[in-house]
Amino acid sequence: MSAVDLFRRSPLPWLLYRTHLSLLKLRAPVTLGVRTLIVDEQDRVLLIRHSYRPGWYLPGGGVKKWETMEEAACRESREEAGIDPIALDRLVGLYANFEIGRPDHVALYLVRRWRPVSHNSWEIADVAFAPWDDLPPDTTDATRRRVEEFMGLRPPDNRW
Repeated sequence: MSAVDLFRRSPLPWLLYRTHLSLLKLRAPVTLGVRTLIVDEQDRVLLIRHSYRPGWYLPGGGVKKWETMEEAACRESREEAGIDPIALDRLVGLYANFEIGRPDHVALYLVRRWRPVSHNSWEIADVAFAPWDDLPPDTTDATRRRVEEFMGLRPPDNRW
């Protein structure tokens, strides 16, 4: 078993994540994040599973200082999913997320044109494409809502 696998299975990633959230509350009371809705030729949606929290998510993360939202979306897609967007097809929506204890705003981008790149992140436990109408049972509610909105099955909501 590799060192990365041992790290992923230890409680340390979860502790680091919780510490990071606590520090963000002090340093950045309002945050800006991005997520990508990456779709393949069969209209399947790319999902990721983190090593430090349960459930399947759309790839994404925080926007760094001096980085545009578009640059952050591309960077996070490469880092978390091993996907290099050739282009961001469009901004799907802007959402407010108040579930994590501080005000967060999330921009969601559609990515249909992309190429795979190698990646190995301790942060990501699994990456998989899933049919939009048959997402894994432990897909997060917010992820399900975004996919259903995109497919026209529910009206858009401005809350993540």
